[in-house]
Amino acid sequence: MHYLNRRRVVQVALACAGFPWAVRSQAEELIATDPQAITLGYVADAAKVDVKKNPTYKPGQRCANCLLLTGKEGDAFRPCNVFPGKLVAATGWCRSWVKKA
Repeated sequence: MHYLNRRRVVQVALACAGFPWAVRSQAEELIATDPQAITLGYVADAAKVDVKKNPTYKPGQRCANCLLLTGKEGDAFRPCNVFPGKLVAATGWCRSWVKKA
């Protein structure tokens, strides 16, 4: 069950008022501490992928060109089917990356 705290209410209000950075900061905090993100090797900047730890990574792969990313094309942070209820950086990458058709 989710509950609203003062911080979240302010972030939602700011986002609705046209301040999308309020939601982005929340998304970064959530994904950075998410155990699933850590397990899947998620990084917010695909240029920082450790290729020794992630041999499946190929240059050019990033969340923005992954089939699992949803939301509005061009947004810096968008929902991902791998991390329900959370936003990931379009510039990011994880081991679940699947080429978009």
